[in-house]
Amino acid sequence: MSQQTPSAQQSPRVEVYEHDFDVSAELRVLRTRPDGEPDTRVGAVASFVGTVRDLNQGDAVAMLTLEHYPGMTEKSIEEIIDQACERWPLFGVKVIHRVGPLKPADQIVFVGVTSAHREAALQACAFVMDYLKTLAPFWKKEALPGQESRWVDARESDQKAADRWQKA
Repeated sequence: MSQQTPSAQQSPRVEVYEHDFDVSAELRVLRTRPDGEPDTRVGAVASFVGTVRDLNQGDAVAMLTLEHYPGMTEKSIEEIIDQACERWPLFGVKVIHRVGPLKPADQIVFVGVTSAHREAALQACAFVMDYLKTLAPFWKKEALPGQESRWVDARESDQKAADRWQKA
């Protein structure tokens, strides 16, 4: 079902790094052909940007530190993108996930998807994000003011969101 070809995107589909990202620049790349011209097939662009919250479980959060297993994390995200491309007719998908120490309001994750039509783009974007939360190997540690740091457990609500995509 996928309409994406390996040359349809100019940049890697998955990037994991510490520095911030530019949402506008990433969306522009998704909407551009390898030759630099606009991809006129694209009729829909859906994106999600997650940011670090200042509260979790009723406690103030001063810092969130994300760790990952290099190589394994990127491979896991590539597999999620492949699944999305099998389910929906997509032209481009991009996932950026930051690691390292992050402060409240910092951008943490970007998911961008292009397709001919909005339904495919919106659903694929939600699918990728739901699966990122449950399948990608990231570990989160919160620094709480005046308290010891704590590891963040997986949320049942994230698993329920991912479960909705299970094929019958």
